[in-house]
Amino acid sequence: MLFPTAGVAQEKPASATRTPLWSELAPVGDGTTEASKEANAFITVHHAAQPTGTAVVICPGGGYGGLVVGPEGHGIAAWLNKHGITGVVLEYRLPKGRHAVPLLDAQRAIRTVRANAKAWNINPAKIGIMGFSAGGHLASTAGTHFENGNATATDPINRVSCRPDFTILVYPVVTMGESTHGGTKANLLGKDPSPELLKLYSNELQVTANTPPMFLTHALDDKPVPPENSRTLFAALQANNVPSKYLELVSGGHGLNDYKGPMWDAWQEQSLAWLAERNK
Repeated sequence: MLFPTAGVAQEKPASATRTPLWSELAPVGDGTTEASKEANAFITVHHAAQPTGTAVVICPGGGYGGLVVGPEGHGIAAWLNKHGITGVVLEYRLPKGRHAVPLLDAQRAIRTVRANAKAWNINPAKIGIMGFSAGGHLASTAGTHFENGNATATDPINRVSCRPDFTILVYPVVTMGESTHGGTKANLLGKDPSPELLKLYSNELQVTANTPPMFLTHALDDKPVPPENSRTLFAALQANNVPSKYLELVSGGHGLNDYKGPMWDAWQEQSLAWLAERNK
């Protein structure tokens, strides 16, 4: 189920440790916090046996109404581990109309990995983010909305940058315009979002020359999330001279034939080759 209404699709492997992302009450984005520490995001760090120094924060899909953490989370981490890449599965908080919440979690996850880079055998300049479907929207948001960090912050995690060094987007929701996925938009922004919010989270409109390199892939026959999402973002990246690649797949639909087969294999092989070309 690609757009579940709630819950988690699959548990983490027993060998991986799941830890809360926020040590205090998690921020909501309007100057307030969650009412309880139970309302938290979590990360599960899958360390590679032979690390290359690259790490990827993984954002599962689920329409911002649930999290497909099995095939679009821990399964991806296991694949990355085979290639020496540390996989960090992010269970971000569901927004329920609180638009800033998932982005705050994604930025915190990137910062957490960067702050722990030495201890986790990671190169702090090789930390990327990857997302699927609505998780692709979150990853593209993190790739177009970032800060350098506050050098005087009391929390050492807040001293480092949340800019990803690269972004990989797999059948992503990108826009809040006509080609968006309706459920994703409603869950993130509510029923009647302002024009300003629609523009802010239409990430094809947020690209600058400082946007990190991006790899995008989408199937031509994706009905829930049309390939126009990737096409418009890729065009914006190219217009701003951001190193980028768009792999348009001939078939597979949304979810690429349930995460298997030649189309699934193609994006995995080509994204790894793209990372190698960029020395990531």
